[in-house]
Amino acid sequence: MADAPLDHTVLDGQLEPLLAAPRWYVGFSGGVDSTVLLHLLQGWCRHHPAAPPLHAIHVNHGLQAQADDWQVHCEWVCRLMQIPLVCLAGQVKTGAHGLEAAAREARYALFETQLQAGEILFLGHHADDQVETFFLRLLRGAGVQGLAAMPPARSLGRGRLARPLLPTPRASLAAYAAAHGLNCIEDPSNRDTALDRNFLRSEVLPLLARRWPGYRRTVVRASEHIGAAAGLLARAAPVPATVYSAMGDPGVALADIEPVSSPQAALALRHWLTAAGLPAPDSAVLAEFQRQLGQMTAQARPRLQCSAYTLQRYRDAIYLLPEFPAAGGAEALSLAPGEILELPGAGGRFRLAPADAGGLRLAPTERLQLCWRQGGERCRPRGRPGRTGLKKLLQEADVPPWWRDRVPLLYLAGELLAVGDLWLCHSGRLASAPDPGEMLWQPRWERNITTAFD
Repeated sequence: MADAPLDHTVLDGQLEPLLAAPRWYVGFSGGVDSTVLLHLLQGWCRHHPAAPPLHAIHVNHGLQAQADDWQVHCEWVCRLMQIPLVCLAGQVKTGAHGLEAAAREARYALFETQLQAGEILFLGHHADDQVETFFLRLLRGAGVQGLAAMPPARSLGRGRLARPLLPTPRASLAAYAAAHGLNCIEDPSNRDTALDRNFLRSEVLPLLARRWPGYRRTVVRASEHIGAAAGLLARAAPVPATVYSAMGDPGVALADIEPVSSPQAALALRHWLTAAGLPAPDSAVLAEFQRQLGQMTAQARPRLQCSAYTLQRYRDAIYLLPEFPAAGGAEALSLAPGEILELPGAGGRFRLAPADAGGLRLAPTERLQLCWRQGGERCRPRGRPGRTGLKKLLQEADVPPWWRDRVPLLYLAGELLAVGDLWLCHSGRLASAPDPGEMLWQPRWERNITTAFD
């Protein structure tokens, strides 16, 4: 791994294929890695007038006392460099793998939201990051996919993520920053050896370097070989077909991974997740999930919970659950024909749209009450005889349990008119066709379902 002085020309081969992107972003924390990357990219763009507009993104997690000061620093640097900066506030919820992993997941989710079609996000990961990630995953018992090297580029939402500094050691970035007088932030948590990555960096890897000075090159090369083997293995074991729940949740049919407790089933699930850009679960967590699947009764609902997602068995499949921060919501909302309503609890968007036939007679000024199940609700769906309890209707329609308390109910003057976009209830407001000059309305519900498997 060459330690020659850096300049912007080292990026030529990686950036030239990306010139058609509408915009380039740099994930900018203010630390050495991202500051050097931003400076290199600015220099490259200066020598290549056809380069897309360069912007920076700073995510303020608010986890450190200095977080607001760091944001001010990033704003100051970008103002001096005349690079537009987008600042985003990150909400971190600690998951099973700790605060660091949860912050990373929150950061990537914000990046994904920011990127538009075809845009590129550059991150400052370097060769030492590759090595540290390899050892961390190795010590957690990762399989071949987990031990594969970080890819230099991959899809991220509607855009792409690129890591142009992956071949470069950390020492070269520090030397570049010093040579160019770059003012960088140092996060004090980087010195906390209670964190696994910092312990590796400060205690373990220096010992390896004394015995094997070129260990970075060999570890990265081994990781690349493992990545190639993982690719061959993935092609030899096809990704299971994606099935969908009645509400649109993507999943895998149990019949496609039988026997569910086998190594082949674990491999199939890993391939299915990674094909959608999701991280594979830890081996121990996946093994326990498989054990529960293998011993389950017809009513059991084993669940695999990790920081990035949740899988749960329902009937004959395993589904990827939506990211619901909380159940439905007790507070009723108001909705008029033609309005769009953002539902709480990551429920998505709901509206009343014009319908040519089979809809509700509503005056433009009438406002309906939108709320959620409390228990005991009954509805007579259009075309069915008699009123039926909502609980029974949802079960018969194969609506998964995690959605049943989040289906929005529409009321007018205390009368239940619609159950989400699933059923219109028999009432005096329900009509098969509009009268002359009249407009009918139907519920439309855009649920928050991942599009990674589309």
